[in-house]
Amino acid sequence: MKDFGYAAPKNVGEAISLLTELGGHGKVIAGGQSMLVIMKQNMLAPEFLVDIKGISELDYIKYDKKKGLNIGALTTHRTIERSPVIKETYPVLSEMEDNLAVVQTRNWGTIGGNLCHGDPAGDPTVVFIVLNARLKIRGTAGEREIDIEDFYKDYLEVDLNPGELLVEIQVPPPPPHTGSAHNKLMVMKGDMGIVGAAATITVNPADGTCTGARIALSNVASTPWRSRAAENVLIGKVITGELLAEAGRAASAELEPPADVHGSSAYRKEMAELFVRRTAETALKRAQAQG
Repeated sequence: MKDFGYAAPKNVGEAISLLTELGGHGKVIAGGQSMLVIMKQNMLAPEFLVDIKGISELDYIKYDKKKGLNIGALTTHRTIERSPVIKETYPVLSEMEDNLAVVQTRNWGTIGGNLCHGDPAGDPTVVFIVLNARLKIRGTAGEREIDIEDFYKDYLEVDLNPGELLVEIQVPPPPPHTGSAHNKLMVMKGDMGIVGAAATITVNPADGTCTGARIALSNVASTPWRSRAAENVLIGKVITGELLAEAGRAASAELEPPADVHGSSAYRKEMAELFVRRTAETALKRAQAQG
């Protein structure tokens, strides 16, 4: 690992000022669970690290029934996993976190660090995509908000300018009669997903038709992938087993996944089809169970 400068600002304002001064020569580190790995592999050699882990103002979970959920960027994975309000109102987030790495990683790693790392295999992003989340970003020019699916530009590349910080994840209240689910193909519990899928399904209790669907996949492209083709198969129809299978095929057909030691492109396409079907089926059952 190459030498680098280091500073630990005490608040968001100090961090933004320092990052602005450094221009593109400074990198933010929060938990460091991902960054330190690629630094050790010499894939990244920052001249300066700005450690924001100690900025307590970005460590929070707030919930309002009308406005939804706000999560500070430095909230740990373990805090999200164990939060009573999240378990009650957005249980898919807690379920996802339970399968994210090991408990030691979740105790220290932060949700904002995970999202900003930009790994298309990451679990939280696809769940936040199907929950229709937005990100609040703060910099010297003020604050801006962005849909999370627009945040990802390429492999390990996100829409953050020099001098900007992700400060908050905002999740709106889910519509009535909505179910959500997340699942991934793992060698062992907690592993990075070879392929992952997240889904939300909203149904009309009067006639059982699907009035809304959001489906996203991880580790099948250079960025997290939202499958509108699969969504369009389901919306406006009473969902059956055959329709779920068709949605899986639609998702798979639009993909050209990368190949690696864990699976070929063809294998990932097949698993994408399977996991879209399974995950959407679970989301549908949860939506229907709300009565």
